[in-house]
Order: sequence, then structure tokens, then C-alpha cells
Amino acid sequence: MKFLIVAAKTGGHVFPASVIAESLVKKNHEVIFIGTGTEIEKNAYKDIESKTYDIFIEGFRGRNFINKLKVLYQTFINIFVLMKIIRQNEVDAMIGFGGFVTVPAGIACWLKRKSIFLHEQNAVLGSANKLLSRVSVINFLGFPITGIKKSVLSGNPIRNVFNDNHINNIDTNDESIRIYITGGSQGSEYINTTVPLIFKEIPYDLKIKHQCGKNKMTKVKELYESNDINAEVNEFYKHPNEQILWSDFVISRAGAISLSEITSLKRGVVMIPLPTSIDNHQLKNAQSIEKINMGITHEQKKDIAHLKEKVENIISNKVFFNWKNAENIAHVDSAKIIIENIEGFFKNNEII
Repeated sequence: MKFLIVAAKTGGHVFPASVIAESLVKKNHEVIFIGTGTEIEKNAYKDIESKTYDIFIEGFRGRNFINKLKVLYQTFINIFVLMKIIRQNEVDAMIGFGGFVTVPAGIACWLKRKSIFLHEQNAVLGSANKLLSRVSVINFLGFPITGIKKSVLSGNPIRNVFNDNHINNIDTNDESIRIYITGGSQGSEYINTTVPLIFKEIPYDLKIKHQCGKNKMTKVKELYESNDINAEVNEFYKHPNEQILWSDFVISRAGAISLSEITSLKRGVVMIPLPTSIDNHQLKNAQSIEKINMGITHEQKKDIAHLKEKVENIISNKVFFNWKNAENIAHVDSAKIIIENIEGFFKNNEII
């Protein structure tokens, strides 16, 4: 079968799309990527046998009236472009991963009477998925969301390097507490300027690795040094899975894929949700992780003393040992669940 794989711009959409595409190719299906041509897309898809088509489209939310009209025009034009791609490639179905690029692809598939499958990574349905869920045949959910018809709780597809539950990396000879801090590939201003301050006067032997984002390393290093805290600071770690496994626990934002990858490696996480995330989805992601006892939330609006208290409690009560021994594999079989349900739909016209 031939599938349109629709995702763009951010790792949160692109990484799970690449995992599903790779799984489909291994099962002798064909994939055609629809994206916007960003570097993150090119890097994620480069080793997957596929075709790729890039379209130009901007997001709709948060724009003024004139720019919204422009986006609607882009959407209208792209619907016809995508209908042609569907026809020329004899596409059987589409798998969309959210973001506004999904909208014209979904409408084009609906007009061409092609089956639409959606995957929502976050704990709240995004605008594009909310719109298209009315015509989709299965809505796959990364986290539980109530009230979604034709839904399957699949978890989030994670890259293979985050899929090894046999590694626990507990070094019983090392008495130090190892903490990995990350604000994502771009870094986080709040995490970079606030988190280093909480370690001052914590009476434990700490080893810290801090991923700060491009062009931010000097300031973050100076902050640690001025408070007499020894920390390894890097703009970017090429293999974040290795840093997660090295750590006893992680301090991070609350992006859906990051949380899925961290917890799949049996590491707990102190989550600092981005307060400006659309529909406050990062807070809802964090609440989902708290429900499975794999993390603790610190809201950015609260005083730094609260964050320090939470981190000290994790260390003093060795909460991270419970996280490392958790039976949390919610996302490990996600790709398998999604593929089996899609193939089952075409074979038996039913959801598994």
C-alpha cells in the first residue's frame, strides 16, 4: 500500500512520523512524505526509502486577520497540489501527525475518498487534528484524551535509540546524583537562567549535564561557575538517549515526544511546562506523566524555592530509584499498535 506521511517543522511531529514511515517500509509499504522542507525533516527522513513533496504553508492560530486570509489562500492552493500528488502516486491512505500542514493534506484525501489516520502526540487535541478527526477513520493518541471518537491509545512512536528497556544504568559504585537538564534542541531561557541556581547549597554530591541550545553556552557556564557548581554544559548533545541513561533523573520542558522518550528509558522527570504552549498542552502532558508516577511538575509562575524543594526531595528520598524500576513501557510498542490497527482496518474494516 501507499501512504502519505504528513508532518512538518518540529521534532514533535516529525520524529514520530519518521518512526511510523520506517516501520511501514519494513513491511513493504510505500511512503510519500508531505512536509515543508525544513532541516529537521530532511535529517529525520534521509535514510528512509521514500518520495518527498514540500509545500509552503504557515500556521493559522495567533495571526491577524490579513495573515489568516493568506493562510486560507495557501490552504486552498495546496489542496489542489496535494490532490494531484495523491492521483499521480496512487495513494491509498494518509497518516497525519498534526500541525497545519495536515489540514490541506487531510482535505485533499477526503475529497479523493482516501482513508485518513491521525496521530496526536499531546494530551490535548491540536487544532488540525481536531478539525480532521471528524472525517478520520482512526485517531491514535499519545496520551489519554477523553471524548475522542474512533480513538486508539497507542502511545507516541519513539525512535529506536529510546526503545531499549533492558538498560538501567544504575552504577552502585557511584555515590553521586546525576542530573541531565534540557530545554530541547533550541534551549529554554527559563531553564538556562533559573535551574542552575537551585543547586547552590544542596548538600549532595551532584554531577550535572546541561544542554542549553545554540549560542547560549557561555552565559550558562558562567552562571554555574559564579555559584561554585560543577556542571558540564553543551549547546547540543548528538545522542540525548545516552545522556538520559547516564542520569538518575531529568529536568526538562514537557514536550510530548521528549517525555515519552525519557520515560521509555525508565527515567523520571521534573517537568517545567512551557506556559505559552498552545492550549496549555505542555501542562496537560505533565499531568499525564504525573498520573503514571514518572514525574513531578513545577509551574514556571511559582517561586524557584518550590523547584529547589522538589529536587531536594527527589534526591533525599531517592525517588529516582522508583522511576528507574518502573514498569512503564507505554510508548515502546506504539509503532506496532499503530501499524497493526491500520493494516487491520484495511483487512477487516475494524479497530483492533
